[in-house]
Amino acid sequence: MTTIGILLTGHSPDEIRADLGDYDAMFAELLKGNGLSFRTYAVVDGEFPDRPDECDGWLITGSKHGAYEPHDWIPPLEQFIRDVYEDGRPMVGVCFGHQIIAQAMGGTVEKYSHGWAVGRQDYIIDGQPMALNAWHQDQVTKLPEGATVIGQNAFCDNAALLYGDRILTVQPHPEHTDEFFTRLAESRGRGLVPDEVLDAAIARVGQPTQHQIMADRMAAFLKRGA
Repeated sequence: MTTIGILLTGHSPDEIRADLGDYDAMFAELLKGNGLSFRTYAVVDGEFPDRPDECDGWLITGSKHGAYEPHDWIPPLEQFIRDVYEDGRPMVGVCFGHQIIAQAMGGTVEKYSHGWAVGRQDYIIDGQPMALNAWHQDQVTKLPEGATVIGQNAFCDNAALLYGDRILTVQPHPEHTDEFFTRLAESRGRGLVPDEVLDAAIARVGQPTQHQIMADRMAAFLKRGA
């Protein structure tokens, strides 16, 4: 069994968590059936692993926070990312995880001037069309050295990145189910995301996504750490 350390960089909204769980539970559900076990470190609350070899691989979750915000836990997280990269154990980052890894490795993350991507979005990832749910305004706008773009769409040039065989990151949220997205939109979306963007995203709920293809890709990448 391959043990994956989940670095929890935020918590799901209180009004949703009791029913659908926190972000670590969503990833455990997404990646189940792949011979992985999980250990959670709430880095957003100051709980960090001692060493990169404490787990076989690592996964960094999404967050409501910005990678560029001055939180005490962000610099040690960036250092841990660099330590894992040097150690060679596999790491996967999703949304905020995608962004903080890029920033830690020398890239730039900014609030995107063209606004939000929410709900089902169409991407080309690994050369194949792939629809996935998204929820972001921040983007990686400058690539770090050593990062290769493997996924993008017209809204997000750097939607999926590969750092050799060591780190895989994606901007969209394969762990977001339609139920989670709908409840997030209802509880947090109004007043944050423009109504026309949010309404269009809600109208797409129920259309198929390829989240399982991405989940299998992530699991295969992480199992290299066994």
